[in-house]
Formats: sequence, C-alpha cells, structure tokens
Amino acid sequence: MILAASGAASAALDGARQAYVPPPPAVSSGSIVQIIFSLLLVLAAIVLVAWLLKRMNLAQQGTAGHLKVIGGVAIGQRERVVLVEIDDTWLVVGVGPGQIRTLHTLEKPAGVASDTMGEPSLSTDHKFAALLSSVISRRPSGRKPDAP
Repeated sequence: MILAASGAASAALDGARQAYVPPPPAVSSGSIVQIIFSLLLVLAAIVLVAWLLKRMNLAQQGTAGHLKVIGGVAIGQRERVVLVEIDDTWLVVGVGPGQIRTLHTLEKPAGVASDTMGEPSLSTDHKFAALLSSVISRRPSGRKPDAP
C-alpha cells in the first residue's frame, strides 16, 4: 500500500513540474571581450613600463660614479677579459663560467677621461685591445706576468 501511494504521489508531481530551464551562462560574449581587452591593457602597461625603464636606464644611474666597464674581449666561448674602472683604479678581470679573477690592477692614466677613450670611431672591443696592448708594451720586460 505504501508503495502504491508513493507511485501515485510521484505521478501527480510529474504533471505539476515545469520543464527544465537551464541557468543563464556565467560568461557571456560581452564579458569575454571585456576580459580580453583588460588583459591586453595590462600587457601593454607592462611593455610600456619596461620600455621606460630601459630608456631612463635607472639600473646604471645608481652606480655610475663608482663602477664602469670600460671594455672587454672574448678569449674563448665562455671566457672574457674585461677592463673595469672603480674610482681611479682600473682592474683587468678574467670572467669565466662561475668565477671572476683579478688579473691585474692599474692606476687610471691621467690623460684619459672617464667617458671617452681613444677615437670615437673605434668600437669598445678595439679600444680595449689598443689600451691593453699599450699597457703591455709599457710593462717592464724582466717581470713575470701574474698567475691566474
């Protein structure tokens, strides 16, 4: 009897139920366009800020008076010899993968300005090569070179 009553109740509910109506979509085409536009706007802002920082060169302004790379020469695939100016001292530095070694220390020549070295038409590598050859030629011949 209980079984028959429950069947009759469910039959009565089926007739009273309305058809299933799906809920409205969570994301409409208008909101997708708004999301894409917002993402493009954020990406454009990131690119603009990066360009401005590169243009203003803020990273080098803080250390401009103390440390300056004058030039460098590649001596291998991953090794370089670099001339670095620190105040009134020049350091010849060997740079390799995972290590940096001071090869020689020089006093800054009196006639050389900090910003301009040699002829302006020479590239940085040629200026460094000319400077290194002039330092080597001035070096006393009886002295042994520093070991790396």
